[in-house]
Amino acid sequence: MGPGVHLYGATHPMNAAERRRGLESGSPISVEHDVWIGGRAVICPGVTIGAGAVIGAGSVVTRSIPAGVFAAGNPCRVIRTLETNTEEE
Repeated sequence: MGPGVHLYGATHPMNAAERRRGLESGSPISVEHDVWIGGRAVICPGVTIGAGAVIGAGSVVTRSIPAGVFAAGNPCRVIRTLETNTEEE
């Protein structure tokens, strides 16, 4: 992960009356193998970032990102598929 990446697992109701009651919950974030997350990216609750994906700096990831892609933006979206590296280290 690059510098200043934020992972937010906490979430709250969209309904104001429910928020006033203090209701809050959490949704897991999954970051699979060989992922790179660029600096200052924000990862929202319930998101999965697939294996080998690259998230561009400053992105706001509000939905899951599939494996093997470059995704960026606000909101984050898939820009292109990445080449697969079949070499093992």
